[in-house]
Formats: sequence, C-alpha cells, structure tokens
Amino acid sequence: MTYRKDGVTHEVACDFIAGCDGFHGVSRRSLPAPAVSIFERVYPFGWLGVLVDKPPVSHELIYASHQRGFALCSMRSANRSRYYVQCAADEDVRGWSDERFWDELRRRIGAEAAEQLQTGPSIEKSVAPLRSFVAEPLRYGRLFLAGDAAHIVPPTGAKGLNLAVSDVSYLAEALGEYYAERSEAGIDGYSVRALRRIWKAERFSWSMTTMLHQFPDFSAFERRLQRAEFDHLVDSRAAAAAMADLYTGPAM
Repeated sequence: MTYRKDGVTHEVACDFIAGCDGFHGVSRRSLPAPAVSIFERVYPFGWLGVLVDKPPVSHELIYASHQRGFALCSMRSANRSRYYVQCAADEDVRGWSDERFWDELRRRIGAEAAEQLQTGPSIEKSVAPLRSFVAEPLRYGRLFLAGDAAHIVPPTGAKGLNLAVSDVSYLAEALGEYYAERSEAGIDGYSVRALRRIWKAERFSWSMTTMLHQFPDFSAFERRLQRAEFDHLVDSRAAAAAMADLYTGPAM
C-alpha cells in the first residue's frame, strides 16, 4: 500500500488490507472497474433529521406512514431524541425552521404521539439521502471490503451498523483462521458468506422503505398495493412475527 505525504511516497507492506474506509473511501475506488460489479438504487427522497435535547416521545421507535410522507421518532438517550421527516432529496435545510419541522412532524405521527412530543431548539439539523448499494465481490486479491465501503442500506430497516459489524466479525474470523492454521478457506469464503447476509438485509431495508414512504412516481395501482402491504402487516400475526424476526433477529 502506497501513499504520498509532503511530496514523499511511502510504502506499507501488508499481508492483507481491510477496506473499512466508508462509502467515499479509497479502497473500493482503487479496484479496477472490471473487478467489481455495482448494484445501486437511489431513492427519490431523503430524510430531514433533527437532534434535540428532549426526552423521546416514546420508549419505542415510532414509524409513521402518512400521505404527506414518512416520519420516524427515535432516541439517543433518556434526554436526547432524533426525529426525521421524509423530504425531497435535494431539500435545502435552511428552509426548515425548528417551528416548521415540529409542525410537520406532529401532522405525520398522529394525535396521541403529537400530544406527548416535547420540542425545543435543534442542536443539529441535516438532510440524509437514501440509497441501496452493494459492491461485489468483497475481495480483490489481498484487499477485502467491509462496512459502508461494500454496501449501503436505507436507514429505514436499521441494518447498516449490524451489517458492518457482521462483515468485520466474518473477516476477523477468517484472518484468525489464516494465521492460526494457515488455512485460506475462511478468506476464500468471506465474500460469499458476507454477501448472503448483505442481500437479505438489503431486501428487508428496501421492503420497509417501499412500504412506508411516499414515492412521487407511484401510480394509483402501486399506492394501493403499498397500502395493502401495510394492512397485511397490521392484520396478520404471521406477517408481523416475520417482520419482527427480520428486524431484530441476528440470523439474517
């Protein structure tokens, strides 16, 4: 691995390189184009998020599907909360005062939750674009991709950190096997093993995003199907149990 600093080229000799440098890092971008296939879906909206030093509106997450757009109520601690509303992908955060944000959030989360909502001045406000992204394979020679360098999921399914930890766990196990036993079975199987879980999480995050958000290009038929999917989840214990298993279960 080489790099330049102050006009001087340096070289670091490595047995392996773990590319854990994020979506915009150099690891994946250093691969020759024919060596990696990219699968991507960019969604036509983003999340406008606000961080506030107020207790969460609920001890559980609130996911809201509303005709004005998706909303999410989450928590960071007992006295710090994170709230989101669906917005345009190119939304200018400067157009959103705190008052406008709280008014919009109240509209989307329902009267009972809105009544319990404690508001205050935001300590951080930003717009996050949503995308699904996978690079295959996760290995090129002695370079291995892990975490956001290899994949992105929409935050709707809450799987991003889970997948990154899973990648690192698989890779650490494979490298431990290599150094302890001089076996390359683990590193040879890393990409296939990790991608199996990644694509399951991608499917779940895509399905949650599709069910809960307003898509500007959806036809009336697609909106009806979207509502039917939501109603099936509410009405069917089997569907609810399957969703809960996917949302919380480590077996994915």
